[in-house]
Amino acid sequence: MFTGLIESTGKIKSRTVSGNAGKLVVKADKTLPELKFGESIAVNGVCLTLEQKLADGSLEFHTLEETLNRTNLGQTAVGGSVNLERALKLGDRIGGHMVSGHVDAVAPVISLKKTGSDYELRISLPEQLRPFLVEKGSIAIDGISLTLVDVTENAFSVHLIPVTLEETALKFRKNGDLVNLEVDMIGRYVQKQLSMMKAADKTSKVTLELLEDSGW
Repeated sequence: MFTGLIESTGKIKSRTVSGNAGKLVVKADKTLPELKFGESIAVNGVCLTLEQKLADGSLEFHTLEETLNRTNLGQTAVGGSVNLERALKLGDRIGGHMVSGHVDAVAPVISLKKTGSDYELRISLPEQLRPFLVEKGSIAIDGISLTLVDVTENAFSVHLIPVTLEETALKFRKNGDLVNLEVDMIGRYVQKQLSMMKAADKTSKVTLELLEDSGW
C-alpha cells in the first residue's frame, strides 16, 4: 500500500523481456535507505518487488510481460524518468490517499501549462474510468496522489504546485506521453456496491408498496 507521495525520481537503465517475464533496472536519483530484498516499491505507480540492489546502486525488479504491456513502464524509453515510492509503514503519516499500486489504465497527456502560480495538467479520460472520477476526488497519476479539479466527458485536469512538478517525473511529460492512472479505491468499492444494489433491485420482489403494506 502506498500514499502517492513520491520519495525520489529515477531513470530506467535497462528493460529486458524473456517469455512472459522481464527485468526492469532503475537508478534512483536519491538514496533510498535500508532497502530489503522482496520489498514493494511503486515505480510510476506500479507496485513492483525489489529483487536486488546492484553494485552501482541501481534497483532491479522482476516484471511480468502483462505489467509492461498494461502500463507505461513498457513504453518509457531507457533513460526516461520514473517516480519511486516505498510501501507505507504502519504509523506513517498519510499525506496523500490510499494507493494500491495496481494501475487501472494508461492515458495520454493532453496539455501541461502554467496557470497563475500553479500548473494545470490535462489528461484524456478513458471511458472505463468515467464512473470513478469526481471533482475534488483523488487520483494517482504515475503514482502521484493528486486532486481532480475538472472532469469532463473525455478529459480531466489536476493542478500541480511547483514543488510537485519539480520533484517528480511529471516535469518530463509531453503532450501525447502515456501516464499510469489509478482511481481512488474507495470510489471503486462504492461503485461496485451501487452496481450490485442496482442489479438486486431488478430481481427483488420487494417493492415500496409491499413495505408500506407490511407497516414499514
